[in-house]
Amino acid sequence: MSDNTLAGLSWKPVAAQPGDALGLPESERDALIISATQVDGQWVILSRYGDDTWQLDGCTSNRRASHKQLDFNTVPPAFRAVMKAMFYRYLRRGRRGAGPPKGGTLRQCFSDARPFLRHLEDLKIDHLSAVSLMACATYVSVCKAHRQTSQSKGKPLSQDALYHRFKAVEGLHELSQYSYDRMVHHPWPETSAKAMAGLLGSGQGGKTPLIPDDVFCIMFERASQQVERGHQLLDLRDELEALAAEHRWKSREGAVSAKNRLLNARNWEGGLRVFNKALIDLRTACYIVLASTSGCRNHELANLQSGALHRTQDDEGTVYHWIRSRSDKTDAGIHDWMIPEAAVRALRLMERWSAPYQAMIAAEIVQRRRINPYDPEIAEAQKHRQALYLGADAKGGNQVRTLSNDSWSSCLKVFLKDCGLSWNLASHQFRRKFANYAAHSRFGDLRYLKEHFAHWSLDMTLGYAMDDSWGQHLELELYDDIQAELEDIKLGVVENWLGNEPLAGGYGRAIKQWQREPQNLLIFKDHASMLKSIAESTAIRSNGHAWCTADDGGCVGNTLERTRCGNCNNAVIGRGHAAIYQRLYDDLKGLLHCPDIGEGGRQRVERDLNRCRDVLAQLGMPPETLIA
Repeated sequence: MSDNTLAGLSWKPVAAQPGDALGLPESERDALIISATQVDGQWVILSRYGDDTWQLDGCTSNRRASHKQLDFNTVPPAFRAVMKAMFYRYLRRGRRGAGPPKGGTLRQCFSDARPFLRHLEDLKIDHLSAVSLMACATYVSVCKAHRQTSQSKGKPLSQDALYHRFKAVEGLHELSQYSYDRMVHHPWPETSAKAMAGLLGSGQGGKTPLIPDDVFCIMFERASQQVERGHQLLDLRDELEALAAEHRWKSREGAVSAKNRLLNARNWEGGLRVFNKALIDLRTACYIVLASTSGCRNHELANLQSGALHRTQDDEGTVYHWIRSRSDKTDAGIHDWMIPEAAVRALRLMERWSAPYQAMIAAEIVQRRRINPYDPEIAEAQKHRQALYLGADAKGGNQVRTLSNDSWSSCLKVFLKDCGLSWNLASHQFRRKFANYAAHSRFGDLRYLKEHFAHWSLDMTLGYAMDDSWGQHLELELYDDIQAELEDIKLGVVENWLGNEPLAGGYGRAIKQWQREPQNLLIFKDHASMLKSIAESTAIRSNGHAWCTADDGGCVGNTLERTRCGNCNNAVIGRGHAAIYQRLYDDLKGLLHCPDIGEGGRQRVERDLNRCRDVLAQLGMPPETLIA
């Protein structure tokens, strides 16, 4: 271990290592430090240049251990030496126009570059300098013809996957210019990785799929129900733990038998195996609730620690709940997210759920210190010591660490299957669903979410209930995501307006009149430009029975006198609103002949009947259905 311990040495001399390995004697080159960590104030080397596997730092805690390293044994032998040279430079200096990469970025580039190197090996090319434009062109064809054999069996690579593969080849070309084995030609002159992947001009490349409402609502309801029953489940877990402590001397079979007897006495069906699955499902349910109501990314939830919850109160007594975590998406680091009561319950539950796992990590640290006080795994374990979303690896000696993104993908798919749903659910989809719902709330739809999403109003002053430390680090990129969803919603609405279906309301009739004049359409270069221009220049929000284009929300047609929208110059009413006006029309017909509404009431009913009749007629309803 003496070779790997930098006794009495600060990190500063190590940081002064050369930016590339060219020209260094082999012994000096192989001794270059790739990564190191501090264990109780002592620097311990994790990897050197000469190692076959480089351990990386700067990776998010939700990555598996195998995804925090570069294994050069997975590279074709002819390219291992030059790959080390290139990736050392990349690690130290970064690429053109960017600083040194984080560990995850480095690993991604390494992984995406290997298929190209295997392609060269198949072509009997053993030097980058021998790579021709033809070799690069055939690689593009091979990638586009490739069919996956994992979970997406038989499917081609996505546009994003193609882009990352092609981008990695561009990276090899750039980095090789500073090595002893240079790629002579740019892999695809006159074009780019993004263009060849089909992402230029599409505007939708890499867009996260939006979880359908019918899938999301069933899943979220199931998760919420499990969270509501969560403390009862953990009470039973505590009983089982106490029982296990009493029966330490028994065999494993004896302990299992004793636990099953206790579960049976508590009317639990299915025994210990079903109970343990319920505990895992509870962790997944808490994740679903928190991810759905916070807008946090997977790694930001993975970085949540015990004590992450805080509350503030404004001058009117309104309480706001906040969670704090570290975001590795940007260099901003610490961020705060506001959450509703439902998320608070899930978070409190996870603090209790994770306590035994945190204790296992604490015991691991004690044991490792006893064996080797400078074991680098001590530093790794400390990173997870207070985390909430933990799991034990049965194949890795029951070691407890933060769940990886891959593990979450598996857990979420199992949860969805148990709900009887079929959707390719992934952890990153929750953020877009949150942004979409927040945008719908601002747009006026989903009014039952108004209370929860009120604080996500895009014109908020951010002046509510902030103390000196909490609420000052809002993750503003989430607002950009919400704004993008809002723009998509408005584009979809305008596209419907300019379709073939009729519109009612003063503004709706004006749109159709404007649309009938060809010269109005000629001012736009194409249909997409027209939609974008109208959506951006028009204030659009939903009030449930119409789209309102007024600049403010003060109109009584939005609240007290809704039938007024039929003739309002700011209203657009489409076929989607017809059922509302039909139901209102039918109810008003029943009121018309009530003897106790008086003459004034009768006149108002007749007025509203006429308004509803006009709207329905403009929307193309058959006249015979509109006879009072």
